[in-house]
Amino acid sequence: MKNVIEYFRVLWNFIQAAPTLIFFKPPSDDAKSSLGLMFQTTAAKYPNKSAIVCEGAELTWSEFNALTNQYAHSLKQQGVTRGDCVAVLIENRTELLCSIFALAKIGATAGLINTGLTDRPLAHCISTVESKKCLIGQELLPAVMGVKDSLTLADTDYLWVADKTINETAPDWATDFSATVSSMPVDNLPETDDIVAGEIALYIFTSGTTGLPKPAVVYHRKIMSAAKPYSKVGFHAKPSDRMYICLPLYHATGFLLGIGSCLHSGASMFLRRRFSASQFWPEVQQYQTTLFVYVGELCRYLAMAPACPEEQNNPLQTMLGNGLRPDVWDTFRNRFKVNRITEIYGSSEGNVSFLNILNKDSTIGTGSVVVMLVKYDIENDEIVRDDSGNVIEVPLGDAGLMLGQIDDRYKFDGYKDAQASDDKILTDLREPGDRWFNTGDLIRQIDVGFAMGLPHYQFVDRVGDTFRWRAENVSTNEVGEILNACEQIEISNVYGVEMPGIEGKAGMAAITLKPGHQFDAAAFTEYADRELPAFARPVFVRIEKEQDTTGTFKLFKGTLRKQAYHLDQVEQEIYVRQPKAKHYQLLDQDFYQQIVNGSAGY
Repeated sequence: MKNVIEYFRVLWNFIQAAPTLIFFKPPSDDAKSSLGLMFQTTAAKYPNKSAIVCEGAELTWSEFNALTNQYAHSLKQQGVTRGDCVAVLIENRTELLCSIFALAKIGATAGLINTGLTDRPLAHCISTVESKKCLIGQELLPAVMGVKDSLTLADTDYLWVADKTINETAPDWATDFSATVSSMPVDNLPETDDIVAGEIALYIFTSGTTGLPKPAVVYHRKIMSAAKPYSKVGFHAKPSDRMYICLPLYHATGFLLGIGSCLHSGASMFLRRRFSASQFWPEVQQYQTTLFVYVGELCRYLAMAPACPEEQNNPLQTMLGNGLRPDVWDTFRNRFKVNRITEIYGSSEGNVSFLNILNKDSTIGTGSVVVMLVKYDIENDEIVRDDSGNVIEVPLGDAGLMLGQIDDRYKFDGYKDAQASDDKILTDLREPGDRWFNTGDLIRQIDVGFAMGLPHYQFVDRVGDTFRWRAENVSTNEVGEILNACEQIEISNVYGVEMPGIEGKAGMAAITLKPGHQFDAAAFTEYADRELPAFARPVFVRIEKEQDTTGTFKLFKGTLRKQAYHLDQVEQEIYVRQPKAKHYQLLDQDFYQQIVNGSAGY
């Protein structure tokens, strides 16, 4: 009976999804289809319905559109024209969305800047997209002041956007943009109807966990091609829904998945500046949010939080996002009773996207782009080829580097920098002249049961995050997931570190303990020995008070890898599992010297 129910559930999900999957195509580059037009069309369709709630203020779609038009007219008055790029540095609030939509309405590009950046990375992002102006949120003024002298913008090019939570006026060196908005017309702009899908809507920067962030090019056609399937097939969004949005909108997950779905469906938004685990469920109840756009690490914080009354009988029906690990997936399904979990896979610059349309557990779903999973040499960081130089596809169930075929329908938009884009493309793999996008991700195809013949996939790790130890491949994500279930650990960050004279990389885990816990080396040893094979057990354990993350809650590994176990670079306690030792113990200078001298015996 259970199998019969599952059959009809999957069949019904497929029937709902099929029209969008089969008939929807991205608009052609010359089609008059754009972010700005989608926004104002939705506003005309649902003029009196709630569009956005943010920091106690609520706007209908008509009011939202009118305010955005005022922003657009003011930007034109400031000299912004079609094809210009304007850097946008504003935290999650209504004014940020007005700025982005206004630029789209006049055919300009919004360069979405990470609000956590300062110093050289901030200056790099503003300048690398050739910003004609810079819209600055009042809350981020100090960061801009710190790099202003290194930029080529004139004082009048800095457009100051007031923050109602701060009682200060615009500085003398910036234009008080907020003061100009209220006197502007509220009418739609005629040029919005002429913007075509092949124009650039946004620059979205990579997280920059290593090196400086790179701007990915996001054309209007990509936004339009994402909005319909994510809204209709992913969220099953309706005008009566409200979405909880606390992800930073300078990244694709929050903007393309969250905002795009609301614009397509007419669902309203509850917008928060930043995530708060303690406020999440109370706000879900207060604002009756039925949809939630997520990243996996954010969900882990919610799963680790103590139970609260508001999580019971909550109104969340569907969540959509990426990076949800299986253990946290189970928590949301069983503890929080979220019925539909739509994991997706994609990237700002890439052409490959998957969607868990059939609501299967622990999968990134399926897609229509032609992909290959090819054998990858983790130790040497290169694709494995046969004697004839051909790539080798991995068997079902094995992890392989995923490549996505580039064609006229599934184009590779890449980065603003042409060389950075070219570095992501492989050619002549199946036939002369073919082109493939290197995702940089290790993916495996999995069996999810009855799925209408659609192949389903599971994310394993980023290339570079998986490492070789004892002639075995170690997935940092999988080891981290297991360590996170240890009673004393709140969250772990796993990575590989080099040891002199040793092949491969040794596992190291930076762990944050749960409140009130001291590191219990004996208990941790017992847990690691029970739950992990010998090759996957961390050699080193670093105790961290808290973990550094990117704006989308991805754990930083770069600095941790560089500092490794070096006692002169790390202030925190480091524990080590010596060869043949029965438990972990503090790393001292004597054994550290043996490691760096290559005589530790590993």
